[in-house]
Amino acid sequence: MNTARIGPSIRIKGEVSAKEPLTVEGHVIGTIDLSGHELTVSEAAHIDADVVAHTIIIRGKVNGRLTAEARIVVQQTANVEGDLSAPAVKVDDGALLHGRVEVAGRRQLALAG
Repeated sequence: MNTARIGPSIRIKGEVSAKEPLTVEGHVIGTIDLSGHELTVSEAAHIDADVVAHTIIIRGKVNGRLTAEARIVVQQTANVEGDLSAPAVKVDDGALLHGRVEVAGRRQLALAG
C-alpha cells in the first residue's frame, strides 16, 4: 500500500485524517486520526497533536496524547512529551520521553473531545 506524505516544508494547523498510512516530515498542529493505519514521524518532523493510529513510529519531536491500536515505537532520535497508550510500547536507548505510558490490551481508537 502507498504511504501518503506531509513534506518537510509543509505546516498544517487543524485536523488531519486519512484512510492510508502517513509519513510526516513537516509540522502538524491539532489532531491526527489514522485509525487502522500507520503513522511515521520522521526525524525532522514536529507534531503538536493528539494522535490516533494503528501503529505509531516516532523518530522526530512529538507533543501530545498518543493512542495506538497495536503499538508505539519511540526510536533513538525521538523526543516525545505526552501520554502514550497502546498494547505494546517500545522505547529505544537514547530516545527522550517525558510523560505517562499505559500498556494495556487492545485499544479502542477515539480522539477525546
